[in-house]
Amino acid sequence: MWTCLGYVLASEQSHMVAIHDCDITTYNREMLARLCYPVAHPSLGFDFCKGYYARVSDRLNGRVMRLLLTPLLRALKSMVGLHPFLVYLDTYRYPLAGEVCLDLDLIRRIRIPYDWALEVGMLAEVFRNCAPRAICQSELCDLYDHKHQELSLRDADKGLNKMAIDITRSLFRRMAAEGIKLDAGLFDTLLSAYSRQAEDTLRFYAADAAINGLRFERHEEEMAVSMFTRSIRVAGRAFLDDPLWTPLIPNWNHIQSAVPTFLDELNGAVRLDNQA
Repeated sequence: MWTCLGYVLASEQSHMVAIHDCDITTYNREMLARLCYPVAHPSLGFDFCKGYYARVSDRLNGRVMRLLLTPLLRALKSMVGLHPFLVYLDTYRYPLAGEVCLDLDLIRRIRIPYDWALEVGMLAEVFRNCAPRAICQSELCDLYDHKHQELSLRDADKGLNKMAIDITRSLFRRMAAEGIKLDAGLFDTLLSAYSRQAEDTLRFYAADAAINGLRFERHEEEMAVSMFTRSIRVAGRAFLDDPLWTPLIPNWNHIQSAVPTFLDELNGAVRLDNQA
């Protein structure tokens, strides 16, 4: 994705870029139109649009969003207060959605992570580089589904376990960059605060499923919360071991400064490849 953003800049043929997941099973052209329209429209004044949607089939999907990120953000706000960065993240309807649209100038400035924290990392970069009035959200469709990851309860390098660790570790680093003090005591308290928030969340979702006639596997949901609690602990220890670790790839302004001819060379390489 980072390479493709560079090619868009090199080709000088676009004013904006839309990004979406490549494994969407309910995809249609209206999703792309609703994602692009706020940034493409010349008089609306938006530089960044984040998509959101319902994650429902015969059950409630989106476990990392429902059972990890939302209760984690709420727990952090209860501990450190209404910090603007945490409030900003919590205002997104679906912060882990892979669907975004960006103005070309914003693409030049943002850095993106190379791991599962791509969505959260990009939102953090938008927070840093974009005025709030130029940010919007768009509901893309009534229902959305894509391929699902396994929990991977016993392997922290696979599935939702790996995803949860990457997302949480990236969140901690960005909080520190915003001036929020993170130490061992905070992480110990956070585990309890998150667990309480997640337990309340499970009760709410059980009621939501019952009202709407959806399946709700309470045991599986509780197993996911237990695993996410362990993921938070792993991410917290990793942050304390190396607070300066970052998965961010340099932005394209930096690349052009370091290698002024790079975009021309990239454009030429793509042109030759297409001619082959």
